[in-house]
Amino acid sequence: MFTQYDPESAALTDELRGLFDEFGAGKWSAEDLERHQTDKLREVLAYVRANSPFYREKLSGISDEVISGLRIEDIRNLPFTTKADLQEAQFDLLSLPVSAAWTFYETTGTTGRPTPCPRTNGDTIHNNSVLTAYYRDILAPHGDGQVIGISGPTELHATGDTFGDVCRNLGHAVAKMWPHSPVIGFDRALEVMRLLPVTGLFCTPGMALRLAQKAVEAGLDPRRDFSLNVLMLTGELLSPSLRDNIGELWGAEAHNCLYASQEASVLAAATADGTLRIAPLINLYEVIDPVTGEAVAPGPDGVRYGELVITNLYTGAKPLVRYRTGDMVRMTEAGLGAAVPAHSVEPVGRVRDRLRLNGHLVNGYDLENLLLRHFRGYLDYRITVSHDDAGADLLSLTLNTDPDRDLGDDIERAVASCREELDTALSVDFGDPGPITSTGAMVSWKAARVVDLRAQGADASAESHSAERIAGTRA
Repeated sequence: MFTQYDPESAALTDELRGLFDEFGAGKWSAEDLERHQTDKLREVLAYVRANSPFYREKLSGISDEVISGLRIEDIRNLPFTTKADLQEAQFDLLSLPVSAAWTFYETTGTTGRPTPCPRTNGDTIHNNSVLTAYYRDILAPHGDGQVIGISGPTELHATGDTFGDVCRNLGHAVAKMWPHSPVIGFDRALEVMRLLPVTGLFCTPGMALRLAQKAVEAGLDPRRDFSLNVLMLTGELLSPSLRDNIGELWGAEAHNCLYASQEASVLAAATADGTLRIAPLINLYEVIDPVTGEAVAPGPDGVRYGELVITNLYTGAKPLVRYRTGDMVRMTEAGLGAAVPAHSVEPVGRVRDRLRLNGHLVNGYDLENLLLRHFRGYLDYRITVSHDDAGADLLSLTLNTDPDRDLGDDIERAVASCREELDTALSVDFGDPGPITSTGAMVSWKAARVVDLRAQGADASAESHSAERIAGTRA
């Protein structure tokens, strides 16, 4: 409704809806996309250099003539923007004053200074247009009479506003619930889910597991006593193994629905073909070697594997240029059958969350997927890394599930898979890891899910302490 009071926003919404509909229908050629990205890249560079104190200095050596003639491939000559830059520059990185935005968010600040993330109407319209276009065909098969629950990490996070707006665009009612809030709490959140009933839920994987735990503790069966049809999971690492387990727990269709960050906004979103796909109309994507910073070429399988770097292709409160996300990804070109003609992407965990196990460097996504592949019906999990007297690394998986269940064959298969793929011994035990596993979205997957009993660096210790502190408030 606000657009009725803002003709400029109304016109932008109409324009973007048309562009995304055309693009999604495959009506754009490669030349059309390159022309769009080139024009937007030049516009953004001129904009941030003129309006952001940080980029005015960062891009001071680039003339107007260079910007006006810049090609997509020339972007590799521009400097990176890092998380450290964001934390140090703070409000100097903005291209507009906060008063020009419609809302203010910030990062959680659990691993450093919070960074400001205001959004203008234009920022929100660009990002939510992507989600509205991509989610339409996921939610439509579940019918028109849906009530969608939304659970986000903090009141200063974009989750509630973003998904609320997108569901409203698609004609679905929403209920914003914050179970960690002392006012709401898990008991009331579960009551609301049953009362309405809630048929879809946007939340983190950790929250979906925590809600299921609380339901079971209350004597309820998530599959029988709730009406969830679809789970839209985001905000944390999510391997296919964990996604499928959560879907089975709730008897619902589960999607890894969004790859985004508070700083960089929407980077990829779920589509009806079951994959996360990038949004090339609003971002420019690079995949680099995290050590050398050089572009990564596709492997023999056509997949590019490395750290994701993005440049926002819209002006607003805080466009970022060559922002190093710190996330490792696998990116693959869209093939036949893609719901949207855009590359698919798998976010496989932060660069610094990778673990070296008996000579194998493994990311969090692949490790979680491997260890949980043979198990279903568990309510939580945690991994412990140690070593034996000879220095060989060992893994232990703790599952929160009924210890009386016969998991003998599943454990044997998991142990064999771990030995085969990582040359590492695995043991499996049972227990409740506690609320620390709910801190993945606030701190990191590693701090929430992994106890590394080997030598740890100062950064890892700081993150572990942050996770323990937050978990202490949720016990």
